Amino acid sequence: MFAFKAGDKVDYRVTWLEMTTRPAFGWPRLPVGREGMLLKAETPPRWYFLSLYDAVGRDYAWTEKHEMSPEALTQWLHDPAISLHTLMAQGWPQGFFMLDTREEGVCDLAYFGLVPEAVGRGLGSWLLQTAILTGWALPGVERLTVNTCTLDHPRALGQYQRFGFEPVRTETRSAVLTQDQIFLQPLL
Repeated sequence: MFAFKAGDKVDYRVTWLEMTTRPAFGWPRLPVGREGMLLKAETPPRWYFLSLYDAVGRDYAWTEKHEMSPEALTQWLHDPAISLHTLMAQGWPQGFFMLDTREEGVCDLAYFGLVPEAVGRGLGSWLLQTAILTGWALPGVERLTVNTCTLDHPRALGQYQRFGFEPVRTETRSAVLTQDQIFLQPLL
């Protein structure tokens, strides 16, 4: 484990990945013994998105959306080319994904993740396969993209590759942490 304090500057690696053909796998079934439903949000309010964003991303230093003005964030959320999908089970959100089709022919998996309480219950693979197939089902999609970084869950990069994404480039970036963070992997 690697511990850092709020205010520390950290260097980390970002990996961009893409998929240029629809994968051969079919629509997945929820793991045995699990129930849930996927809900697409229609013009979600900022607080709803930020609650999911924070619940999933607080352990991974997700902060950039808090830097947007309320008006810019609302405009982004309500763009018809952006969609927010929430996995609900047991009466509460288990995770979410967002798809961004603002670039012609491209569907970007802009955000993806589970809340900490849902990790390790077999839902991540189901949700990722569902996100991938939902993106490919959109009209005009010729390429699916995603990016992850070493601030994210240590299995994120491998999971994306397992389901068909291929790395196309990497870059080293720096960030100043806004809260104390513990990362499970080296950042570079």
